Amino acid sequence: MTGEPGHASERLEIIRSAIEKAGRRFGPPPEQVQLIAVSKTFPAEAIAPFLAAGQRMFGENRVQEAKAKWPSLRAEYSGVELHLIGPLQTNKVKEAVELFDVIETVDREKLAAALGAEMARTGRHLPCFVEVNIGEESQKAGIAPAETVEFVRRCRDVHHIDVVGLMCIPPEGQPSGPYFAHLATLGRDAALPLLSMGMSADFEVAVEMGATHVRVGSALFGNRPAAALQAG
Repeated sequence: MTGEPGHASERLEIIRSAIEKAGRRFGPPPEQVQLIAVSKTFPAEAIAPFLAAGQRMFGENRVQEAKAKWPSLRAEYSGVELHLIGPLQTNKVKEAVELFDVIETVDREKLAAALGAEMARTGRHLPCFVEVNIGEESQKAGIAPAETVEFVRRCRDVHHIDVVGLMCIPPEGQPSGPYFAHLATLGRDAALPLLSMGMSADFEVAVEMGATHVRVGSALFGNRPAAALQAG
């Protein structure tokens, strides 16, 4: 079903319309909110109809998966902006800097140092988001909220990374609005213009709270393949 061009256009229009309505209520002007289509676990043939329908910003979780499918898609469709929205190991930094256009998951000092060194070496300075563990959950990656402003400063001044925004994933099973509002406050404190927050279930709330980027996967592509769910 997701492979049909008409289906892709309809899904994109539904999500973009919802973003516009949410932005007109409380959030940023709708033209400032970017839709990141989360294509992780979906093959190139499922992604192509969304590219044909005009979507150009996509999010992937894993370097190796993105490396397997995006070079050929980029060769066919120009203007793609690929965001890394999953955890990044330091031994994958070289490939990530080469493949992606934006890194959204800078979540620790060691990674910031590795990214800064690789970007300096290659001259490819990607815009980055700092990932904040907004719910302070022990099982999640991210900088503690209280440490965010100082970490952003270190990323810029020590590691020379172009930090443009903050990113978060609120705790499951809790209202996401207060967490999004907290991230927006941290963004203002750190003088950052961009906020990547909100997914398929809560992107409208995120926009109302000031999101400039929303990461929508299942609402566009449908449920993930069973094999991907079994793999975690």
